[in-house]
Amino acid sequence: MLAEPGPRKPAIVSSKTEIIADYQSHISDLLGELGFPPDYADRCNLPLQVEADELCSIGPDIFHREQSLSPEAAQAWQAMCAAAAAEAVELQIVSAFRSVAYQADIVRRKLEQGQCLTDILQVSAAPGYSEHHSGRALDLTTPGYEPLEPEFEQSAAFAWLTANASRYGFSLSYPRDNPHGIAYEPWHWCWRSV
Repeated sequence: MLAEPGPRKPAIVSSKTEIIADYQSHISDLLGELGFPPDYADRCNLPLQVEADELCSIGPDIFHREQSLSPEAAQAWQAMCAAAAAEAVELQIVSAFRSVAYQADIVRRKLEQGQCLTDILQVSAAPGYSEHHSGRALDLTTPGYEPLEPEFEQSAAFAWLTANASRYGFSLSYPRDNPHGIAYEPWHWCWRSV
């Protein structure tokens, strides 16, 4: 004879809303620890970026570090890179996915080097607000150009991206005079879908 099952324990399931609230709380605590003003999110007008939960390799960057993107962005990147190569344009990765912890370390290092937070925020989004967390953003360069420098806009690669990136779902995130107060970044492209 089989024993009657006992009362079922309720499953502990966090709703997406609870997960986002926990993430927002974690980011808020982290920003406070780093000395960000409490109204940073309102000031910068950047959306909170949740870390990608699925990533795939897109190969090494120019520093020989393995890089990753979300599967959809990786597929779009590979197609875009191949199309550029077919037109003799070489796109190189400087960086792609970046965790919140890694972004926080970037800010910490800059603060330890004596940079003020205001200057840091002109070139870096705060942890939790970087598009790199989403697994959809790429910093790019091309041979003959220093990475992460505005002169990239003078390259054939930038001209090609400007004319063609949207066909693959990528767009320039920080044009001149963007509403986020981040310096012009001709190298930063984010996949938003086709």
